[in-house]
Amino acid sequence: MALLVVGLILFLGVHSVRIFADPWRSAVIEKRGEGGWKGLYSLISLLGFGLIVWGYGEAQSEGLRVWTPPLWTWHITIALMLVAFVFLTAAYVPRNGIKAKLKDPMILGVKTWALAHLISNGSLAGLVLFGSFLVWAVLDFKSARGRRPAEDVQGQKASGMMTAVTLVVAVLAWALMAFYGHALLIGVDPFGWMKAG
Repeated sequence: MALLVVGLILFLGVHSVRIFADPWRSAVIEKRGEGGWKGLYSLISLLGFGLIVWGYGEAQSEGLRVWTPPLWTWHITIALMLVAFVFLTAAYVPRNGIKAKLKDPMILGVKTWALAHLISNGSLAGLVLFGSFLVWAVLDFKSARGRRPAEDVQGQKASGMMTAVTLVVAVLAWALMAFYGHALLIGVDPFGWMKAG
C-alpha cells in the first residue's frame, strides 16, 4: 500500500500545482523556461504513475476489502464508463459541442471514471486509488473554473459533425476497452459476470 500512496502523492501532487501553487508554477516557468517545467512535470508524473500501477497491483494482492459490492454495481460502472469515455474523447476532438458546453470534459471524465470504479470496487486499494482521484478531480474542476476567462475556451463555434464524431469515437473506444482492453491490461473482465452466468 505504501508504494500506491507514494505514487498518488507524486502523480496527483504534480497535477495539483495549479490548484494550490499556481504563482510558484509561474515563477518556476519564468526561471527555467516552459521546457524545463514540462520536463520536470513529465518525469514526476511518469514516476508517480509507475508507482501507482506497481503499488495498486501489490495492494490488491493483499486482499484487504472494505465491502463486497453487489452485482448491480457493475452495471452502473459500465454505464458510467461510457459517459466517462464521452467526456474524455470530447477533451481531444476539436470544435465539438460537448467541450463547448462543459468547458472541462477531461476533468469531468476523470471524476466519472473514479466514481464509477468506487461504486463497484470494494477493496481498500480501490478505495485509496479511486477515492484519491475523485477528490483531486473535484478540487481541480473548481480550480479550473476559477482560472478560466468568461469567454469560450475553444474560441471556435461548435460543429454538429464534430460532436457526432466525438460520440462515435467514444462509443468505439468504450467498447474496445470494456470487451477486450480492460481484461487484457487490468486483468478484470467488466462483463465476466455475464460469462459466468
